[in-house]
Amino acid sequence: MIYSEFIDPSLLKDFEKKTGYAVNLELYEAQEEMIVKLQTAGTKKYDVIIASDVVIQQMIQLGLIAPLDSNKIPNRVNVAQQFLGQAYDPTNAYSLPYLWGTTGILFRGEPIHPDSASYSMLFDAKNTKGKFSLLGESRSMLSMALQAIGFDANSVKQEEINKAVEYLLQAKKDSNFVGFDGSVEGKNKVLSGENWAAIVFNGEAQAAIDKDSTLQFVIPKEGSFMWVDAMLLSSKATNVEGAYAFMNYILDANIGAQLAKYINYATPNKASLEVIDEKFKSNRVINPNGQEIKRMVFLTDLGEATKFYDEAWIIAKTK
Repeated sequence: MIYSEFIDPSLLKDFEKKTGYAVNLELYEAQEEMIVKLQTAGTKKYDVIIASDVVIQQMIQLGLIAPLDSNKIPNRVNVAQQFLGQAYDPTNAYSLPYLWGTTGILFRGEPIHPDSASYSMLFDAKNTKGKFSLLGESRSMLSMALQAIGFDANSVKQEEINKAVEYLLQAKKDSNFVGFDGSVEGKNKVLSGENWAAIVFNGEAQAAIDKDSTLQFVIPKEGSFMWVDAMLLSSKATNVEGAYAFMNYILDANIGAQLAKYINYATPNKASLEVIDEKFKSNRVINPNGQEIKRMVFLTDLGEATKFYDEAWIIAKTK
């Protein structure tokens, strides 16, 4: 199970040809949807899950994923050091990185210097230039709202989370606000001209810019977050060997490079970086520069404070 538009279809055919394992792909648009699917699927439906770092600890606690046998995945040695020992999986027992990226604002119109862009372009009605959507993922959108008003993206303080909700509700009052969309849907609406702007993942932004070079993607100066999407083994997997074969395949140097270039996301595979061209590696949308990285954080597990975000999201979506 994987986000939509998150793999090169030709890789699936190549994997099947090389290994003999058939691949059945199921798609999802938001983390919450993915977890519900896992919880309600019953037994023996999924083997490999591609999920964002921020939900991995929750998935471990819910018993949705199983520890990996790293000996079955020899290409794990290709994972770059900075993607090992992260807070979402400190001992690297449950996950292997798939791709990594950022989240920001895709828009059309007058260009803005990348280092001066602000959330106020969406959250202040005086600045909006047309219809816009916000990201339809609870943790992601609430964390960005926290950063927009000067708080920690990983805040566990209910009063700060409440202020983030107020900030989202303020945006919803704008007549140009059209709803909360998944990243792909938000991108498509900007690309088609239906909307002026959307909060999307950088890979979707690059895909849109490839089709319309007048579009621009920015990381707001108040901050945003980086994320790693990782490969996980379902605790109910029936084809465990096939799952390991798929993970090992993705971590091959050339396969990882092809995946990154097709999807327009940065690769965590150090061997892939050796074969990817300089044009791709220097693309600021896909590979943010040092200044942009400094104003971004990884989202961490919230523990008991998760309930504050769940409650806050219900208010933000329904009020």
